[in-house]
Amino acid sequence: MDLLSELIGAWTEVQPTEKVRLAATGLLRIHPLRAADALQLSAAHVWADGSPVNHGFVCLDSRLREAARLERFAVLPERPGG
Repeated sequence: MDLLSELIGAWTEVQPTEKVRLAATGLLRIHPLRAADALQLSAAHVWADGSPVNHGFVCLDSRLREAARLERFAVLPERPGG
């Protein structure tokens, strides 16, 4: 079995619903994010049922990592590039 086949069963896909879009708008007001990054972070919030503590957020973009950290996600990898 290839890696993609293994991963397919391990992820959750969050659709760009109105709830995700509204949350992204709120995130744009408090974090210096691009629109797509705000959508990604708001989708993570929806996935975490609004409680990001103890939920991982994988990202290498410094602005998005900082916003996710401030939103209380466990940002991974702990040290990008290291």
